Order: sequence, then structure tokens, then C-alpha cells
Amino acid sequence: MICDAADGSDGLPGGSIGPMSLDELRDLLARHARPDLRTAIDDVLIMRADEPYPPTPTTYGKVLVLVGQGTKRCGLGDRVYEYGAGQYLVASAELPVTSHFAQASPDKPGLGVGLTLDPAAVAEILLLRATPEAVESTPPPAIAVSTASANLLDAVVRLLRLLDQPADVPVLAPLIKREILWRLITGEQGAIVRQLGLPDSGLSHVARAVRWIRDNYTERFRVEDVAQQAGMSVSAFYRNFQAVTAMSPIQFQKQIRLQQARLQLAADPSDIAGVSRRVGYDSPSQFSRDYRRQFGTPPSQDATRLATTGRAGP
Repeated sequence: MICDAADGSDGLPGGSIGPMSLDELRDLLARHARPDLRTAIDDVLIMRADEPYPPTPTTYGKVLVLVGQGTKRCGLGDRVYEYGAGQYLVASAELPVTSHFAQASPDKPGLGVGLTLDPAAVAEILLLRATPEAVESTPPPAIAVSTASANLLDAVVRLLRLLDQPADVPVLAPLIKREILWRLITGEQGAIVRQLGLPDSGLSHVARAVRWIRDNYTERFRVEDVAQQAGMSVSAFYRNFQAVTAMSPIQFQKQIRLQQARLQLAADPSDIAGVSRRVGYDSPSQFSRDYRRQFGTPPSQDATRLATTGRAGP
């Protein structure tokens, strides 16, 4: 299933995106991209791809990703989110996804910027609103894609301009990050971002379960026990977990196991049986079947390729 970015704005003045804003965004991203993705601004990463590459397992936490050039794809369960220049993705939980630039070339590289979303900062902004936020009975999906409004794009560009003025970063970066959060909160995907700041939201309950499964991915578990830890009935837990992650809890655990297996195989391609056991599989044959279904090749072939390319992450 392909989930294309929705057209629209955040309903604020200046809803359409001008070419000059995108041109400046591309220029800033191209000039400041580094191999390690990091920038001089905390929680801000810049992504660059000079060619398309295969879908790569990674983890999306609470993040905003805005594309300046090229086309990016993110896969979560059976959902695929595709977004291009001037469009953004928001994610509200730590999820095992595949992510890659599907459209990029040396003369027109894929360019994007990522910003970690701080739940405490979201909660602080929500407290300033005149009307209290309602806690939804079923949380929205953890990932969504939209077209950036002119206001959001302008704020991101101003944040990146600070990379040319490092002395301004400590004072101005926190203020602009706060503005970006406000644009998201009041924008088309505001329901997703607002859930981050609500301590008793369905998302917060699911997030506890997600953390437990990620921390204990090698262990067998009963869904009833995880639901109890999340503070929900089994039926509500299933419904909310599926709504947020697009997977059942068991499918989610399998995704984590296979992702961890691939990372371990990149480090030690010769120990397929050992990796299978360490990530929680009792049956090597079942591990091979699941691995091939997930990554398209058997673990032995993929391990050989990983040893050659060294790529198991984004």
C-alpha cells in the first residue's frame, strides 16, 4: 500500500510553498551535509544520498523528516510512505522501519533534514493553549506524511541558516525549534504530534509496550502480560497497538529481531546460526524463512553482501 503525501497546509497564512524557499532549503542541506549526518544544532540531522539505495532497516523515533530534494520512502509493516521535495514525515514512536531515498543522483542528490521531537516541549506548548487537549480513544497512526506549509518550511530554513552563524545557535535554535513544534501541532498532522505531549494518551500506553518489546525482543511473551504493563485491557491494547504501529505485537517483535539480526550479521557474517539464537529464534530454518521474506535474500547471501558493502543501517 502506498500512502502518498496529502496536499494542504496547516491552515495558517502563507499556506503555499514558494520555489525560493525550497531552493534555499536545498542549498543549505547540500552545503552542510556530512557523512555522519550530524550538525552543530542538537537533535538536527542532515541526510544526503547521491544515488538510490535499497530499503534499509532502521528505527524511527519521535522525529520530523522534511525532504528538500529527491524522493524518500519509509516502510512500516505493510504500509509504504512516499514523500518528496517540500513534504514531510512525522513519527511518534520508536518503530522498526525501512527507509531510503528512492530518487537521487550525483547531480541531483536526495536531501533531507531530520529533527527529533521532544515530548516535554510538546507538553509545554499544549499547556499554553486556551483549550485543553482531548485524549483520543484510539490514537492516530505513529507515522504520517503531508505537504509542508510555507510557515513550517520557513521555520526549518531559518533553523538551518543558523549553521552559518554558529554564535547564534545556543540562543535562537531553541526558539525556532519551539516554533516548528507549534507549526506541527497546529498543522495537518497535529493529532500525531499532540499525542506526544499527553501523558495519558493511547500513544503513551502503546509507547510503554513498544519500549518493553524492544528491550526484551529475544524473550517470548504473552500479549496479556504486555497489555497489563501498558495499563490497558487486552482488546484495547490490540486495537491501539495495531493503530499506532500497523502491526500486531508479535509481528512487531519479529521486525525487531530481524533488524537486530541484520545488524549483527554485518559485524559477523560467518555466524548465522549464532545470530539466529541470539535474537531469539529456536529454529534456524524459521529464521531463514523470515529473514528472506523480510530482506529478499537468505541470511547467508545477505551476510556476504553486507560484508562487502558494510551497509546495514541508513
